[in-house]
Amino acid sequence: MTVNPIQLQKHLRGVDYPARKDDLIATAKREGADEDTIKTLRSLPRDEFNSPNDVSEAIGDMRS
Repeated sequence: MTVNPIQLQKHLRGVDYPARKDDLIATAKREGADEDTIKTLRSLPRDEFNSPNDVSEAIGDMRS
C-alpha cells in the first residue's frame, strides 16, 4: 500500500485540526480519494492528529 504523501494531503484539504481518523477518512472520500488512500487512512496507528504533518509521520511509521 503506497500512498503519495502530496496526493494524500490534497485529499485532506479542508480538514480542521486536531482531527480524528474518521474525520480524515470522511474528508478524503468527499475529495475523491481512491480506495488505497482510504485503506491507508483506516490503517493509521493513531486516532487523533494535530496537523497534516502528524498524518504524514503516522504513514511514515507504518512503513518502518
